[in-house]
Amino acid sequence: MSQSADNFFLSLEEPDKSCLLYLRDFMLGFSDEITESWKNHTPFYYFRKKWLAFISYDTKTRIIYISFTDGMLIAHKKLLSEGRKKMKVFYVRSDEDIDVKSLGSIMRMAIAIKEREVKKNGKSSRTTQLSGSGRDS
Repeated sequence: MSQSADNFFLSLEEPDKSCLLYLRDFMLGFSDEITESWKNHTPFYYFRKKWLAFISYDTKTRIIYISFTDGMLIAHKKLLSEGRKKMKVFYVRSDEDIDVKSLGSIMRMAIAIKEREVKKNGKSSRTTQLSGSGRDS
């Protein structure tokens, strides 16, 4: 990871700093095949070099969310499209416990989509929607 990303995370005030560092560790620890890249002052996460998600943090409003690139293919009550055509977001509040069961379920579905894309030689399959109840199976 770049020093810019490390500096960004470590420069934030609590509780936002701890929340974002936890999300970063969660994303990177979810699979050995997830990598992080720093672009446009934002941490991006890739699964097998395919764009999976990014963490957004607004320093003025202190709003935190994870945006999933193929969110429209994931049906989960905690993912919101809010008018977006492709991505859906998972909101996190730094002053509350993170719903790791829901986040884990969403991550599994997002990775399954990327695995299908890799099997199709990089071509995106946009026809099957995965669903999750928000509970781990």
